[in-house]
Amino acid sequence: MKKIWRFIVKIILWFFILSIGMTLVYKYVPVYLTPLMVIRMVEQATDEQRKVRLKKDWVSMDEISKHLAQAVVASEDQKFLDHFGFDMEAIDKALEENKSGKRIRGGSTISNQTAKNVFLWPGRNYVRKGLEAYFTLLIELLWSKERIMEVYLNVIEMGDGIYGAEAASQEFYHKPAAKLSRQEAAMIAAVLPNPLRWSPAKPTAYNFKRQAWILRNMNNLHPVGFGK
Repeated sequence: MKKIWRFIVKIILWFFILSIGMTLVYKYVPVYLTPLMVIRMVEQATDEQRKVRLKKDWVSMDEISKHLAQAVVASEDQKFLDHFGFDMEAIDKALEENKSGKRIRGGSTISNQTAKNVFLWPGRNYVRKGLEAYFTLLIELLWSKERIMEVYLNVIEMGDGIYGAEAASQEFYHKPAAKLSRQEAAMIAAVLPNPLRWSPAKPTAYNFKRQAWILRNMNNLHPVGFGK
């Protein structure tokens, strides 16, 4: 039993060492590949009707329109600058709605989504959610809010094989991410909940409605202050 416990303790120690080390590295180094990107490429490779596609181009926050940062905060996480990775009010509201039998809703923040995209795989089980909480705390402790936003906007899935602000801007609007207008940024944010179903290139009536809602919220929020 002692050997087993020593082995378990070593695994736990190595997990903490590696996870903290990776988080420190990604504080400075671009994230070029994520677990989700690998999963999507495997899905594409095993589907005869699809081609393997990976479009992404890491750019600094200074090369991304300030409107996009404002749009994703307005759309996804309006308390991003104030919380420490978790929006407890949104979590409580999501739990109440889920208990009442309404559609499953999450209380995910931009920090949660960044941690999930960079370090983990998609899923809803308790182990993965626990790891997501752990990595969220790590990035909140070790990264600045601007770095969290920079990584988020570079790795988030924005279409089939399209990741990050620069690739999405070039694909849908044929311009660099630094040149995105308020309306274009709001439309990109409008499709983020389901980028494999919706596209800024062919927005639906629902997408236009959500875009208008995001634009109103962008006006009502204080400037995030990230981006060009």
